[in-house]
Amino acid sequence: MISTELELFADYYQIHLFDDRSVTDLGDAWTEEAVLDHLAVATDAMAVGTTVNVNVAVTLEVLDAAPADDSAEFDHVAEGSLQVPSGRLVVMGCTDYEPEAARFRVAAGPIRVRVARSNLAEAVRLGIDSDEDSATMERLRLQVWPAPHADPVVIKRWKSLEA
Repeated sequence: MISTELELFADYYQIHLFDDRSVTDLGDAWTEEAVLDHLAVATDAMAVGTTVNVNVAVTLEVLDAAPADDSAEFDHVAEGSLQVPSGRLVVMGCTDYEPEAARFRVAAGPIRVRVARSNLAEAVRLGIDSDEDSATMERLRLQVWPAPHADPVVIKRWKSLEA
């Protein structure tokens, strides 16, 4: 397993993951369902919705196989698939400068991404001030592994997202 810690600016309430050669515009991926699920998925790109429009703490884990289900430890957990033919996954805030974005080696081909989000209530409560302290930041754990394509799914929905 490879694990990396990032702090990304979740401008427009989202961060992006995509194949290093992708030219996909994720605008059309933000369907009504995607907004509710906080996960917009296209063929070779995905956007993860956040509860705040400031910096968020992101942990990226590159795995060899599907991880165990630990969704009880998180507020909101969703999964989606994307194609990464280049074998390089880009992870960035949606308005970051792409040439300087973090890139990670992954198995070339289809991958699955599990997005587990935590500290949501505290981040929402503090809003634009939530990123002033690591204890109040919204946290995202992105687990990535090789897997055949499957439809997006919400494993655990944060109660405040149901309203």
